[in-house]
Amino acid sequence: MRLDKFLKVSRIIKRRTVANEACDAGRVSVNGKIAKASLEVKVSDIIEIRFGEKTTKYEVLSLTESIRKEDSASMYKIL
Repeated sequence: MRLDKFLKVSRIIKRRTVANEACDAGRVSVNGKIAKASLEVKVSDIIEIRFGEKTTKYEVLSLTESIRKEDSASMYKIL
């Protein structure tokens, strides 16, 4: 699954276009490397997102094309 789509489906970032812009600005890295929006995300990847001064790390637990809002938090674990 593409990185921007994962961020949107898991509801880490609300809109896919915003996820795309964050990737283009170099604020998203996967496994320690700056990632483009088209990067294929795999289970157990570590995603790091920088929002201003704050940095948040997530571990990918599952990849699902569509999921209910209530269950979306099961797709990742905050580190």
